[in-house]
Amino acid sequence: MNTRHTLLATAACAACLTATPLQAADPAQVNLAGDWSVTVTTGQTSSKLDVPPPDIVEVNAEKYDKMPEFNPKAWGGWQKGLALRGVKAAECTVKGALDPASLVVRDGADATATTFEKGKDYDADLDWGGVGRLASGAVKPSQPVFISYKYAQMRIDAVVLTTDGKIVLKRGEPHTATPQPVELAQGETRLANIFISGRLERLTPENLYPILETAYPEPPKPTPSIAETLLPKTMKKLQGNEPVKILAWGDSVTAMNRWQKLFLPRLQERFPHAKIELVTEAWGGHNTSSYLAEPPGSVHNYKEKVLDQKPDLIISEFVNDAGMNPQQTEERYGKLLADIQGIGAEWIILTPHYIRPDWMKLTAQREIDNDPRPYVTALRQFTQKNNIALADASLRYGRLWRQGIPYLTLMDNNINHPNMQGHALFADSLMALFP
Repeated sequence: MNTRHTLLATAACAACLTATPLQAADPAQVNLAGDWSVTVTTGQTSSKLDVPPPDIVEVNAEKYDKMPEFNPKAWGGWQKGLALRGVKAAECTVKGALDPASLVVRDGADATATTFEKGKDYDADLDWGGVGRLASGAVKPSQPVFISYKYAQMRIDAVVLTTDGKIVLKRGEPHTATPQPVELAQGETRLANIFISGRLERLTPENLYPILETAYPEPPKPTPSIAETLLPKTMKKLQGNEPVKILAWGDSVTAMNRWQKLFLPRLQERFPHAKIELVTEAWGGHNTSSYLAEPPGSVHNYKEKVLDQKPDLIISEFVNDAGMNPQQTEERYGKLLADIQGIGAEWIILTPHYIRPDWMKLTAQREIDNDPRPYVTALRQFTQKNNIALADASLRYGRLWRQGIPYLTLMDNNINHPNMQGHALFADSLMALFP
């Protein structure tokens, strides 16, 4: 991705927030006025708006050539059988999108078809939309099945102050997993977003997102910059137009090679004469413990694939380390630090993005500025104690709700894999370190 593409992507992200800046000190007041209505007040203007309920999609006799046997022990609910197409996100399905009472499995598409019985012929994970036959049931391993069901899509509606001073609701485009904010016309101001989060009986305060900030509040850069203070060898090479080797090291998020494609052109633009090489070593579904446990000759042996690459700078991202407690984090990252310093390299640690709220013990996607994971707190303490550069992407994710963005809508798989806008937050965090 070249610099022009990066700038366009950044502009697109900014455009999805608001067309006209709104002072954070003067946010609109948004309150529930009924199951599907809100009152919005800004300045001397107030309006009651009706909000459309979720969009329900009805699927009739969707054909599947065969149905795998139901596996109740599969890790993901979508992996327990076939994953219903309507509720699919990237790689998996959207939890809670399926209307569980609507699922019907038949052996044909017409009115004479035989209806199979759940619990006898097939079973299903109704949360995730995974359906599989039972070995003792009537569904044969190789026969086609026709499945009917209903599911809800998500939507992000916009409360807008028009150029003639009216408050109106602009309906967002429905999407199963990653709905996007409405684009505004020139001169319009986004007062709030209303998140229709799938199957809902009514609106709650958790669906209301008044615009409190139009962008992440970047703190003033220190002088000298963090990179000049904590990454002096790297900075000397960048400023001296010498070859610089950067190793991006991480799990599936880094394996997507997205934040690197956003970060590298921006770093190259800032240091146009530097000879920057960025290579990636990443292992989806694994963590630093996995790397350390791999034997010599392995595809992901830590010494051979990380240390022996002799990078000038290592940038690590491991959301899969987030289950570690503070003591484990101190011990593990202390070893990594000794190894990295042992090869003469410098280190930037990326804090992880937010993932599914229930996986983080969150009950909402609002009012979540403080990352609740002990691992993230431990990383911040570790980097401060050891003078390691920290690119704190978690802080940016924690404030997305203030910009009217439910952070999970930035996950392609509705779980933990960010889209390009989500990866841009990693790149922003990294660039904040450099002068």
